[in-house]
Amino acid sequence: MPRLVRLYIRHCAIGFAISAAFVAMLLRADVAGLGGLVARSDSALLAVLMLWVMNGIVFAGVQFAWAIMAMADRDDPPEGGQPVPVAVEKRRDHQATVGY
Repeated sequence: MPRLVRLYIRHCAIGFAISAAFVAMLLRADVAGLGGLVARSDSALLAVLMLWVMNGIVFAGVQFAWAIMAMADRDDPPEGGQPVPVAVEKRRDHQATVGY
C-alpha cells in the first residue's frame, strides 16, 4: 500500500477516535441538555452514531490536513536572523489619470 494512503488511513482513524472522545465528553457534560435529550430518545443509538460520524468527518479532515502541512519544508531564516536587503528602483509616473 502506498505511504500516502497509509498516512491517510492512520490519520482518519485518529480523527474518528478523537471524535468518539469528543462525543462522549459532549454527552457526559450534558452540553445544552444534549446528553439528557439523547438519553430520553427512542433513537438514541442513531443520534450518537450521527454525532460521531459527522464530527469524525470534521476531525479526520483536520487531522489529515495537519499531518500533510506538518510535512512541508521549513524555510530557514537567513544567517544571523537579519533581513535580506532588496534593491528597489524608484520610478516616477508622469500623470496618473483615472477614467471610466
